[in-house]
Amino acid sequence: MKNILVTGSYGQLGSDISSLSKKYPELNFFFTDVDTLDISKKEDILSFCTKNNINYLINCAAYTAVDKAEEETELNNLINASAPLYLSEVSKTLNIKLIHISTDYVFDGNNFKPYVETDKTNPNSVYGKAKLKGEENSLKNPQTIIIRTSWLYSSYGKNFVKTMLNLSKTRDEISVVFDQIGTPTYSADLAQTIIAIINNNFIPGIYNFSNEGVASWYDFAKQIFEYSDISCKVYPIESKDFPTPAKRPFYSVLNKTKIKDTFNIEIPNWTDSLKVCLSKISNS
Repeated sequence: MKNILVTGSYGQLGSDISSLSKKYPELNFFFTDVDTLDISKKEDILSFCTKNNINYLINCAAYTAVDKAEEETELNNLINASAPLYLSEVSKTLNIKLIHISTDYVFDGNNFKPYVETDKTNPNSVYGKAKLKGEENSLKNPQTIIIRTSWLYSSYGKNFVKTMLNLSKTRDEISVVFDQIGTPTYSADLAQTIIAIINNNFIPGIYNFSNEGVASWYDFAKQIFEYSDISCKVYPIESKDFPTPAKRPFYSVLNKTKIKDTFNIEIPNWTDSLKVCLSKISNS
């Protein structure tokens, strides 16, 4: 029996792992969040992992308010940089395999082709810098897998898909940026991949994961409304017309060759996964 600790289990990814866990009775999951395990306290992590004989640790906990991070730097750094250090140190001491979730924001978005894992990192936001530090801290445990993902959405929690659906209830038209390019990632697909990694050969390293395909936020919004049969009109605008405190990467498409080849997995196209998610939302 593998004992698996999941931190940040109230979030999108943690919730999707929790939902999927029911299909894997051979795996023993411990789902925690700040109310049951404070990962900013190293002694609490050590006590929990020792008591429950943890074999794998999946760190889904993150400060994800990208714009607020520009002001709440201390909280952002605590959750995204310091906590991963404590998790790494404890997991190394107890010989626990660590999976840490990171982001496309570690790149500056100035690329012209999909990012590979070895491309130079250059975050241009407070959030991105803390996430990069979290990666560096996580790698202090040699048994660590880092998964960089992008544009995460789910049937759980707050995300772009739900925001668009909610806005369409009160608006006939909406403007969305078209000059930021990436790939929407269905959290349930990432959750499935993480469980597949645990159930197979755990090979440490940095990996990219998003769904297949490419889109702008404008494309994403249009597809959400089309699949939901919503008549809300979507207008494309430039990022300069929608200023935000944190600078976003203009291009953050991720190359997934490494994770597909290493773990022998197939990744769905983002449009197919969006249909699945919207169906789940409509039936909930």
